Parts: sequence; structure tokens; C-alpha cells
Amino acid sequence: MTVDAQILTAMRRAGAGSVSGADLAQQLGMSRAAVWARIEELRKLGYEITANPHQGYRLLSTPDALHADDLLARLPDNQIVGRDIRVFEETNSTNDVAEKLARDGVKEGVVVFAEAQKKGRGRLGRQWLSPARKGLWFSVLLRPDLRPQAATQLTVVAATALARAIRRQTNLTPEIKWPNDILLRGKKVAGILTELSAELDHVKYLIIGIGVDVNLTSADLPAELRKTATSLRIESGQPVSRPELAAAVLRELDADYARIRNGQFEALADEWEEQCTTIGRTVTIRIGDRAQTGVAESLDSEGALLLRTQHGRLERIIGGDVTVEK
Repeated sequence: MTVDAQILTAMRRAGAGSVSGADLAQQLGMSRAAVWARIEELRKLGYEITANPHQGYRLLSTPDALHADDLLARLPDNQIVGRDIRVFEETNSTNDVAEKLARDGVKEGVVVFAEAQKKGRGRLGRQWLSPARKGLWFSVLLRPDLRPQAATQLTVVAATALARAIRRQTNLTPEIKWPNDILLRGKKVAGILTELSAELDHVKYLIIGIGVDVNLTSADLPAELRKTATSLRIESGQPVSRPELAAAVLRELDADYARIRNGQFEALADEWEEQCTTIGRTVTIRIGDRAQTGVAESLDSEGALLLRTQHGRLERIIGGDVTVEK
């Protein structure tokens, strides 16, 4: 953890109290003058920090910007998801950056954020609108001990954790649309893109790409998307802190990833189904040129959707473009 992250962590843990410069200097193994210099740099980034000669430093407010040190300071010390955070001002796609890190052998848990993406990707080759400083655009690298057929469990994990974090941070009520969309009042507010590299019997690495429309206004959305897309700000009527939401999502992801590693997918699947608008509905799922219509019944033990067709057969579906029939 960097010096700035340690300073922010100490001030956050102090809550409404203060942290003395002497204690920080001792903890960091540096002079009080050096601590003061780092405080000044944090102030330049937009952190409001008071200094009292008798009480020390106190963090009053933070900017609505993604800084790796600040995000690390908001997470538990033993967390896997987010133990390494990298923030880019702009990139083509955070999934591309995470994939390069995966090929380079970086440990699982690294998270790549971008304040803006030039070529953000959605499912089925679609482009994801990623305007600067309006949302959360990030990717998580994981190396789960799973067979490739069970990799869909991680899409379920991401959707459940993301919906839970949004609900806790905003008091809104998100719904999950299979396989990877988060909806508010029927409109898409977030999406998940899972990509993996695997051998015949095991996953080498898996990348979960997440896009959340946080503070977009109606004017930020192209006219053709306004009937189908929304943002947390539009739905709540007020701006949402992106760093707070980002940290909340990473905490929930880490907790649910631990449940997967401990063999507790069934409990997660039950939570997913409670929030999923697809289960119990008649849907048409298109996979390439093939279309399959039936009732979405449940998830199987590996995270695939079980579809009861019009002929009574139970089909196992792991992906596709879904339309809920009226």
C-alpha cells in the first residue's frame, strides 16, 4: 500500500476523530514534514483535510474522482478483489488492459478502472457508452478453480454483488435480467461482460467487465437509448458518489467470490433468482441464427439458465440475447 493510501486509511479509520501527525510519521517511518507534504498533495487532488496543531489531521470530504489510493483505503486489508487497483484517465477498454495483465501473470484480484473508455465493449460485440467521470467502467481479473462449464457462476456473482451494492448505496431496487443486465424500472443501468481463457478442464483466468451508468443525465444518453437505458442519478434524483459505490461493489464482489471458493454457489443462485425478472417468464433466446422460446425456470448448479421449451424439454443455456415475451 502506498504512503497516500496509508494516510487515507488512517484518517478513515479515525472516523469523526483526527490522526496526529506524530502517529502518522511513526506509522509510516517518515518525518512529520514529509507527512505534511503528502497531505498537501492530497489537498491538491481535492481531498478536504483539516489540520489542528493539538488534534492532528481529519478527512472532511473527498472528490468524486477515482484514485487508486483512495479506493484501497476504503477496502479491508485482507480483501482479494481490489488488493491491486489501477486507474486510467482513458483507455480503449478496461477488459483489454486486464487481459494483458492476465497474460503477464499478474495475481488475481487486480481491478482496472478507467475514467473514460474509447471502445468500451458490451455483450455480442456491442459498444458500451462510457463518458468521462459519469460512471464506473472497470474490469476484475480472477483465477478461479473452476471448470470452464462453471464459469457462468462468476457472472451470477457479479450481478448479485452489483445489485446488492447499488441497493445499499442508493436505496433503489435493482432487478437482474439474465444473463448480465441490471435494471431499474425496466431500464438498463449496468451491464456485465465476462471473458475467459480456459483449457479443457480448468479456467486459466477470467475477466469480469462491469459498466455502471452512475451520474449520466438524460442529455448524456443518445436519443435512441433513452427508452431503454437510465442512470442511478436519473432514478434517484441526485448525484451518487462514484468512489463510494466503487468500493461498495468491490467489497460485495470479494465477499461473494469467497462464497464461490467455499462451494456456496447455491445460496448465491437463490439470491440471484429472487431479483431476476427473467425467471418464470416466457422468453426467446437468440444464439447466433438460432432462436429458442420457452419458460426460464431456474439456474443449474454451474450457473446456466434452465429453459423449459414449448415441447417440454429442459434446455441448458449459457448465453444469448434474451427477449421477454409479452
